[in-house]
Amino acid sequence: MPNQFQAYQINKTEAGQTCELKQLDDTDLMDGDVTVKVEYSTLNYKDGLALTGKSSVVRTFPLTPGVDFAGTVISSEHANFSTGDRVVLNGFGVGEVHSGGYAQKARVNGDWLIQLPDGLNTRQAMAIGTAGYTSMLCVIALENHGIRPDDGDILVTGAAGGVGSVAVAIMNKLGYRVVATTGRMEEKDYLSRLGAADVLERADFAAKAKPLYKELWAGAIDVAGGNTLANVLSQIKYGGAVAACGLAESIELPTSVAPFILRGITLYGVDSVRVSLDKRVHAWGRLAQDLDLKLLEDLSFELDFADLPRAAEDILAGRIRGRAIIRIPD
Repeated sequence: MPNQFQAYQINKTEAGQTCELKQLDDTDLMDGDVTVKVEYSTLNYKDGLALTGKSSVVRTFPLTPGVDFAGTVISSEHANFSTGDRVVLNGFGVGEVHSGGYAQKARVNGDWLIQLPDGLNTRQAMAIGTAGYTSMLCVIALENHGIRPDDGDILVTGAAGGVGSVAVAIMNKLGYRVVATTGRMEEKDYLSRLGAADVLERADFAAKAKPLYKELWAGAIDVAGGNTLANVLSQIKYGGAVAACGLAESIELPTSVAPFILRGITLYGVDSVRVSLDKRVHAWGRLAQDLDLKLLEDLSFELDFADLPRAAEDILAGRIRGRAIIRIPD
C-alpha cells in the first residue's frame, strides 16, 4: 500500500469539533505493533456521537473515529500475527483515544486484535460489528445464568437497532421464543423475519415502573436503560436475569430493590470494550456458529464511506435499521 491513505479525522478548535475526510500518511498512524489494511468498519451509536460531537466520546485530538474494524495485517511485530492474517477489533478505546476504523490503515496494539474465526469474512465481521458482538456477550450472560428455551420468553428492547436485531436473530436460532420492542412499529415485518414471535410498542415501557409487575419474561436483553429497563426488571420471572448493554433512553435507572430481593433476579452489566481475550475469542466463535449468515445479510446494508457524516445523524435520530457496513475504499 502507498504511504498515503484516506481517513476521517476529528479535531478540536476554539469553535468546536471538526470532522474532515483527509489524506494522511504513515507518520500519522498511532503507536502499535500491528498495522492493518482496513477493509470494512461499521456505524455504531457511539460512532454517531463521535462524528457529530454531540457527546465527548473522542478524548484525544486529532483522532480517526470508528470503534471497530476488520481487515488484513500489513505488517506485525506481535507474536500472534503475521502479514496476511485476517483480523477483527472491537473496543479498547479505539475510536475514542486511539485512532480507529474510518481509515484505509490502522496501527494498533496486537493484544486488542483477534484472528477472524473460520466461516466469517471481513465484510460479515463488520455486518456483525461491535453491536452484534455485544449481542453475543448478552446471550452468553443469559445462558451462563442458566436460562434455557423452555424457561419462557426472552424480551429484546430496541430490537430494530444493531444490537437488538442481532440478538433477536441469535436467540431465535438457539430455540428461544423472542419478543421484541421497538419505537418503529413499521419494522414489525422486519423483526418477524429475524425471528421475533411478537413485537411490542416501546411506549408500553415508557411510563414510571411499578416496583413489581406481572412475571412475563424468563430473561431480557436491554439497550435502553431508564424507565424501559426499570419496567423490564419489574416483569422478569422469579430467578430470571437481564443483560443490559446500552443507555439509548437514559443513564438513569428509576427502580427499587424489590425485583432483586422478592424475585431473586439478576442484572448483568455487559461491557464490550475491555473484555478479556478468551471471552472475545469465544464470543466471535459463537457468532460464526450461531448466527444465520443469510439472515445477517438481510439485517445489514452498506454505506458509502463519504456518507458517514450524514449517517451519523441518522443513527442518533433512530433512522438506522439493523447493521450499517462501511466499505473502506481501496
